[in-house]
Amino acid sequence: MRITAVTWRDLPNQSAGGAEVVIDRLLTGLAERGHHVTLVCGGPVADHEYRTVKAGGTFSQYLLAPIICMTKLRRSEVIIDAENGFPYFSPVWRRRPLVCLVHHVHTDQWHGRFPPLVAAACQILESRLMPVVYRNHIFVAASDSTADSLRSIGVRSDQIRIIEPGVDVPAGPLGERSEEPLFISLSRLVPHKRVGLILDAWRIASREMPGRLVILGDGPDFMAIRRRAASIPRVEVRGHVPEEVKRQLLAQAWGIVTATHHEGWGISLMEAAAVGTPALGVDAPGIRDAIVNGVTGVLVEGPDEVLAAALAAAWVTFVSDEATRQKMGQAARDRAAQFTWDTTIDRWLNVLEEVTDSNSRSRRRGSCRTPPT
Repeated sequence: MRITAVTWRDLPNQSAGGAEVVIDRLLTGLAERGHHVTLVCGGPVADHEYRTVKAGGTFSQYLLAPIICMTKLRRSEVIIDAENGFPYFSPVWRRRPLVCLVHHVHTDQWHGRFPPLVAAACQILESRLMPVVYRNHIFVAASDSTADSLRSIGVRSDQIRIIEPGVDVPAGPLGERSEEPLFISLSRLVPHKRVGLILDAWRIASREMPGRLVILGDGPDFMAIRRRAASIPRVEVRGHVPEEVKRQLLAQAWGIVTATHHEGWGISLMEAAAVGTPALGVDAPGIRDAIVNGVTGVLVEGPDEVLAAALAAAWVTFVSDEATRQKMGQAARDRAAQFTWDTTIDRWLNVLEEVTDSNSRSRRRGSCRTPPT
């Protein structure tokens, strides 16, 4: 099968995050199974096991990518149109099979990043125009929460297929946990991840418990987070670290902590789960899909003004209850083992075959019409 994925950015982009990891693992898996795979996205791009085509920059790609797909890649049998705020509106310029991939619906995130008029326009494109343009096409949602968000903007349930990203679960015994409480925050350092809320909670909780908080990840808020953490005891802001160091820290940690406002699917939480590390998080879309409350971790909820205190209280309890923590860690690893990349790619192939077979049947029906007399 000739498959083209059109998405915003590739892994070398300094703003790359979980969405780019998901696309890369998906396309790599499809290529390994013998499919002809091409990625079209804004630069910079890297060398992969599949073909990559640079389609301009952050915004110009929304004009250039369709042109590339209609000319150089016109023989593609199916397109994966990845929505990163808004999609490429491929039904407007393509009549062959396509699937719209949605990690999460952005809703009010627009107003946190753009001036009011721009934010309002983007929100209209995503929440009103997208469901209309793709009304005859399949959406793939990264989680139940994303599927619910799609329904809330008018996408029909029969259009939605839910495929969670995979995770790598290491074989064999895990390393030793840290002797002292060690907690990891792992995310892009951007406003909606709310790492500042984690720092506020740690400031309160650390008065009643020992241990360290290590913040991993990079992004535009890095320096602001580092300055804020400087006045809080036992916090280390390490930024980006190599993959092996990240895995080692996650395996040593007593827990991973998140306060993000929303996610498509908690990839970093599942990476921690894969090494038996439970999670402590604020209840939010995507997070409640990755954490089974009371089983693989703890979810905290409440009004914004009390969230830091609520998270801090849950944190202190979490540290004090070793038996529950260990039980949650084992349950987290058992659950992570259900989300293999092989399973994810199998499910994606089912969807891609569904849309291509449906298109073939439609063409056959059209060619079998009785000719006029």
